[in-house]
Amino acid sequence: MKMTFELLLTALALALIIEGLIPALFPNKWRAYVLKLAQETPQSIRSLGITIIIIGIILLWLAS
Repeated sequence: MKMTFELLLTALALALIIEGLIPALFPNKWRAYVLKLAQETPQSIRSLGITIIIIGIILLWLAS
């Protein structure tokens, strides 16, 4: 499959839409989560980020 600029832009747009859903639908819960996240250690936040990346890679692999 050839990666085109249009496909990349579509993927970015979908990511932004999905990222915006939670704060748009549940602003109070999202704020509480962000405040709690700010109290976590950098290593804990890094582990969360790596976990999310791995889940994304697996989903991308399953979709292809």
